[in-house]
Amino acid sequence: MAKKDLLSIYDLPAKEIKAILGKAIELKSKKKYLDVFKGKTLGILLEKPSTRTMVSFSVAMVQLGGVPIFLNVEKMQRSRGESIHDTALVLSRFLDGLMIRAFNHTDVEEFAKYSTIPVINGLTDYEHPCQILADIMTVMEFHKAKKIEALKKIKIVFIGDSNNVANSLLAIAAVLGLDLTIISPEGYSTKKEVLNKALKYTASTDAEIKITSDISAVKDADVIYTDVWTSMGFESEEKKRKKIFAPYQVNIELLKKASSKCIVLHCLPALRGEEITAEIMDKYESSIFTQAENRLHAQKAVLLHFIK
Repeated sequence: MAKKDLLSIYDLPAKEIKAILGKAIELKSKKKYLDVFKGKTLGILLEKPSTRTMVSFSVAMVQLGGVPIFLNVEKMQRSRGESIHDTALVLSRFLDGLMIRAFNHTDVEEFAKYSTIPVINGLTDYEHPCQILADIMTVMEFHKAKKIEALKKIKIVFIGDSNNVANSLLAIAAVLGLDLTIISPEGYSTKKEVLNKALKYTASTDAEIKITSDISAVKDADVIYTDVWTSMGFESEEKKRKKIFAPYQVNIELLKKASSKCIVLHCLPALRGEEITAEIMDKYESSIFTQAENRLHAQKAVLLHFIK
């Protein structure tokens, strides 16, 4: 059987997303260690700083009986000019799987092209698929949805920069047929090609997708999701972005417009006082930090799905 990679949510048909989420929920409820990966290794290649991705994949591999191996790109021959082609071929002979957290999505695609082992996107400038799987798991948990189909009644609103997290959220909403509104300042909205790809799915899935700069679109939201205004790689724009995004802060006034059952999500790290107030972070601590914990369970399900 040919190896499969997880580079984008679009690599997963709805049936496989449901299977992964079902397994993640099962693993969380049982809280058992497994030894299914005894003798197997997962390479964890980090080009960017990481807390949740690094730790959750590491612990996930250990709890499945395998061994995580940390690969700092600055300490590898890649930093001295070795090609992705050669690196991928070598790592394929040592490892059973490779998780990459990279700046450029095209680099991860190139790794996958030449690797003979599964490659998992742990974050790129384009998508963050593993994060979004944990997010949907969290929405199911807090809105007591036993099946994905129940989420179709849930209004999810993402507020902020249309970044990699927003792109993956848009992708999973399109594939699963969810109700998603993305609210971003003008100039920071979803790119046309990203939106067009999602819209190809909506006719068959009945997903309700809305892209706007109007903050009033948060009305009756059941889930409000935000992320930092300045993602890694855009630090030079931080001062400018703070002014532009200020009206899009998730605060107590904004939550008054949401539904009474609304939860707040943040993929973390959060800058309290910028994209979200400290008051809201503390008030919705349960959903936000459960969301972080669910990275572990979702990661275990992803590893079980892709590593044979």
